[in-house]
Amino acid sequence: MSTLVTRPQLVALDVDGTIVDYDNRLSETVRRTLTAVVEAGHHLVVATGRSVGGALETANRLGLTEGYVIASNGAVVVRLDPQSESGWVVHRVETFDPAPALERMQKVLPTALYMVEDENLERYASADFPQGEFADMENFTIVPFDELKTKRATRIVLREPNGTTEEFHEAVERVGLHGVAYSVGWSNWLDIAPEGVSKAHGLEIVTDALGVAREDTVGAGDGSNDLEMIEWVDHGIVMGQAGEPLKELASVVTGTVEEDGLATALIDHLGLEVLAEA
Repeated sequence: MSTLVTRPQLVALDVDGTIVDYDNRLSETVRRTLTAVVEAGHHLVVATGRSVGGALETANRLGLTEGYVIASNGAVVVRLDPQSESGWVVHRVETFDPAPALERMQKVLPTALYMVEDENLERYASADFPQGEFADMENFTIVPFDELKTKRATRIVLREPNGTTEEFHEAVERVGLHGVAYSVGWSNWLDIAPEGVSKAHGLEIVTDALGVAREDTVGAGDGSNDLEMIEWVDHGIVMGQAGEPLKELASVVTGTVEEDGLATALIDHLGLEVLAEA
């Protein structure tokens, strides 16, 4: 049964595994549903672990030209602005000193690849990452590992190409990372944000900017970096392929990304009328 929604909602959506599948494919059903969300007067917000370039690539695919985008797991919030030369402006950036975390990480995972995004949203990597793992690899600058420690970071990304997922998770536990929040996303990835920063932190910033009350928020996701967001929003949609810790926080568990679960859940909750494909 559809929920009667009478006020504009802020609808915050994870990207990989939620809006698009793990090969970055956007289904026509999801695209039409998200168009209907905007046409119904709701605020559609992309909220992702991707850097700004990858987040904006998704916003562009959805035809968004106004509103906000949350990138780097909440460390970067940008406002879409069709009047600006780039089409967007920085709204808020959170940073931290990456050196202590990088040193601990390298001791435990010496063969890993590392990327640091700085306060100017420039990205520096210790080596090339595997092809296709970032939306815009050409915007990386390769530098010696020690130079990464001199940056002021919005995020650190670690990619361990060797070993099993179980070995990687054991290594992450050994790293410790005192005072730094972290989340394990895809297998053998570690994504580190400033302490206290998450997608929920980004949503607090955006709801304040838009004047939207917390009780008028919807969030959808599938990964461990969505935990805080799903817990924070009033209505949390969790994808069917998500792990149990996230599902336990859900207002509703929907179908998988391959089953267009996002579209199903949004149509039901917001009472949308979605035009059939021509």
